Amino acid sequence: MGKLITIIGNSGTGKTTLARKLCEAASYHALLEQHKERPFQQQFSDDLKKFSLSNQIDYLLFRAEQEIYARQNNLIGVQDGGLDQDFYVFTKLFYRKGYLGDAEFALCERMYLTLRQLLPSPDLIIKLSAPIPVIIRRKTNRNRGLDISKIEDLEVMEDLVKSWVSQIESTPMIDLDTGNVGPSYESILDDLLEKIERMLNG
Repeated sequence: MGKLITIIGNSGTGKTTLARKLCEAASYHALLEQHKERPFQQQFSDDLKKFSLSNQIDYLLFRAEQEIYARQNNLIGVQDGGLDQDFYVFTKLFYRKGYLGDAEFALCERMYLTLRQLLPSPDLIIKLSAPIPVIIRRKTNRNRGLDISKIEDLEVMEDLVKSWVSQIESTPMIDLDTGNVGPSYESILDDLLEKIERMLNG
């Protein structure tokens, strides 16, 4: 059975970049967000209330399907965010912002809880953090065409990440401050890979 590594953290902390670097350096399989390929993401960006529910349902199912693929194909999959972050951070953020109504949020919650009951939890979580000013600079410079999270959301997202992480009890976790780490992750990649291997096999 395959294994799952999820890289979590606020928007702009470097989740996707680290996922790619780990998969380039080791025999891991990248399970990325693919925001440009998701069928409702552009529509959601254009009409936040009308397409919020369909977008979130699609993402929850998509992330669950990624987990199933990795485990059934005996891969070590690396997700940038993943099923749990899509619920605990993005779904809750969109509910707070009024894009999802009460009944819509409750539907997303039911779907998430059902999927997580059916699927094993990640084998390892890598939690990234960085100071808010650093994240703001990164988000400003990266010029991503589709980026639903806004600079003004970062403080709320940080609180949502912290609240969620405080509930995680049994999944091994690596905490990594990326505030002073270069975009190549070259200075820490070898040590990080060694630690990942120890924890996955421990």
